[in-house]
Amino acid sequence: MNTAFVVINVAIMLIIILGLYYMQKKHVSFSKRVFAALGIGIIFGFALQFIYGPASEVVTETADWFNLVGNGYVKFLQMIVMPLVFISILAAFTKLKLTSNIGKISILILGILVGTTAVAATVGIVTALGFDLEAVQIEQGDAETARAEQLEQTYGEIADKTLPQQILELLPGNPFLDFTGARPTSTISVVIFAAFLGIAYLGVRRKTPEHAELFAKIVDSVYAVIMRVVTLILRLTPYGVLAIMTRTVATSDVDAIINLGKFVGASYVALIVMFIIHLLLLTIAGLNPITYVKKAFPVLTFAFTSRTSAGALPLNIKTQKSLGVPEGIANFSGSFGLTIGQNGCAGIYPAMLAIMIAPTVGINPLSPSFIISVIAIVAISSFGVAGVGGGATFAALLVLSALNLPIGLAGLLISVEPLIDMGRTAVNVSGAMTSGVLTSRITGEIDTNTYNDINERIEAEA
Repeated sequence: MNTAFVVINVAIMLIIILGLYYMQKKHVSFSKRVFAALGIGIIFGFALQFIYGPASEVVTETADWFNLVGNGYVKFLQMIVMPLVFISILAAFTKLKLTSNIGKISILILGILVGTTAVAATVGIVTALGFDLEAVQIEQGDAETARAEQLEQTYGEIADKTLPQQILELLPGNPFLDFTGARPTSTISVVIFAAFLGIAYLGVRRKTPEHAELFAKIVDSVYAVIMRVVTLILRLTPYGVLAIMTRTVATSDVDAIINLGKFVGASYVALIVMFIIHLLLLTIAGLNPITYVKKAFPVLTFAFTSRTSAGALPLNIKTQKSLGVPEGIANFSGSFGLTIGQNGCAGIYPAMLAIMIAPTVGINPLSPSFIISVIAIVAISSFGVAGVGGGATFAALLVLSALNLPIGLAGLLISVEPLIDMGRTAVNVSGAMTSGVLTSRITGEIDTNTYNDINERIEAEA
């Protein structure tokens, strides 16, 4: 009997997918199709949960089939991430306009990423204190206990490493191994490796320009092919968003969300405040924040539903270009933003956890010295956080171990982790795009006409 219900659910999903395809054929804009997929996915997910229950076999088996579309789409994006990160950094160096002030641009991007992460940590601290969040308020059930044990077993070695040792982990001892994503810090290692090749290219261009010219043509050709692959994958975005959102809503534990509603609410208050800060920074820079929101909506929607900053990289770069950011700067900020200065995962979340856990070991979370330590360590630890699922946990473990707080307590929010992670990922991506836009504005390289042209959106290619 369960099989019949599963078949019906999958058939309904296929009908909805056909509807989205019909919208594409009718040239409905990309953002409208993504928004429609998001809304329909939420409604369909709640319907499945109401009819069958989130833990039922029917929903579990149905979710497996939905994963063919949702997780399949995410895997396609993850497939292209490492090649895209690598070639994007190299392409940034080969752009003549960018290489003339590449040092200034790199410093600006990194400074904005790390600076906004420090601000995000402050927002997380204020929110945790304002909502009076403490770890002792959370009832530790079997899931939380199991998660704590898993974290201590898997990441226990982090607590034994000093900060210099953790920084050393970022360096690419074997870049070919890092291309496989074998380590949590693989992405930043690939970025560093590509940057070394880019710097070497600049040296070759000064001494033997004919060799540099050939190298630049090869890089540009490979970049064009990679971006074509990206365009093909992005056309699947509405279908991926539909399947991911339906599965997420259908399998969510509503009771756990209600029980931990205070923590979920506080997290989203902090995330919304941080997003507003992004908009304020754009406003101060003389740019229309409403235009930014309209153009960034598709990529933020995808980041929200997929929970992967790395998977959102292609959309991130394309969105920045639609905002008038030069291709080289978009490549830099998008790639760096994957592993450096993630405002949600590496900023707000670890800071909130530190404030919540501090009282359990007799530390006063209101102590100025403790607050300053949290902000500083969060900013430093934001280097090398993987832009994939689990990045927030890795960031939290780095911060908690540096503060000598029990890392096992990082598993307290496991039951609502997916729900919180959706908002965190969207803020991560917004922070990376904001760094690119602001850097372009400061250096005078932004195309304001393109930024203000509301018709210049990523749906034109996707």
